[in-house]
Amino acid sequence: MNRLAWLLFALVSVLWGIPYFLIKIAIVDLSPVFVVAGRTAIAAAVLIPIAMARGTLGALRGKLPVVALIAMVHIVVPFTLITYGEQHISSSLTGILIAIEPVAIALLLSRTEPLTPIRVAGLVIGFAGVVVLVGLDVSGDRYGLLGAGMVLAAAISYAVAMMLVQRKASDIPPEALTVGTTVITTVVLLPVALMNLPSEPVGADSWGALVALGVLCTALALLAFYRLIVLAGSNLAGLVTYVNPVVALLLGVILLNEEIGVATIAGFSLIVIGCWFSTRPAPRPAATQDKKVLHLVDQD
Repeated sequence: MNRLAWLLFALVSVLWGIPYFLIKIAIVDLSPVFVVAGRTAIAAAVLIPIAMARGTLGALRGKLPVVALIAMVHIVVPFTLITYGEQHISSSLTGILIAIEPVAIALLLSRTEPLTPIRVAGLVIGFAGVVVLVGLDVSGDRYGLLGAGMVLAAAISYAVAMMLVQRKASDIPPEALTVGTTVITTVVLLPVALMNLPSEPVGADSWGALVALGVLCTALALLAFYRLIVLAGSNLAGLVTYVNPVVALLLGVILLNEEIGVATIAGFSLIVIGCWFSTRPAPRPAATQDKKVLHLVDQD
């Protein structure tokens, strides 16, 4: 990846390292579907003026079916599944299940981007790092298995969405694509959200968490993420789910004075090693290398 791609990777990792914490705060007073619709509505309100100023909304013409499909598999379905799933399982288990995403992407793209042994090792090591870092806490209520299934389905949905963005929407400017997906999501979920309006006063913490989810974790994060997919591809962009738990843990250390233990250092190290292996370029086929050598010989 080039320097811009690495910067976008770091930005998305940070912005998507905090939503699970914010969701926990928001759903104290707000229904899950209201949180999802609210954060996408806020994101759309922020991005529409930007896209209009840049004159990029015209890029959506003829692309609405694809944009609608991306909206469903990248926002409507996974955001809703995660928000409801987190009501029944721990945040650490949520992070582990979401970390399945890079593996799912690699399997889905295995025909066009073969899985080399070094990449497989990187994916396994990185996933092991996530498990060590966040701990295997399978606690939850009686619907814990259902909640885990929801989050796992969301991870697979994310993987499919990233492939669609790379293959079908790489020519759409990120701000236009984000406007399209967030507006469609808001329209789809608004009727259900209006049926689940809060019946009691909503605390400032819940409103603040919702605004942060909309502006930072949806609008800005999707802008950066869609651009990252175009620059680096789905396989590499998907590795942000390995880094997200690191960000979440560091925020706990900085904001909540949590301690860094041996498991933290070990998990972080495994994630770094796994990401390094997973981003190694595949070796060129021998035939290609032979042709290059022959070409150089002919020039001599």
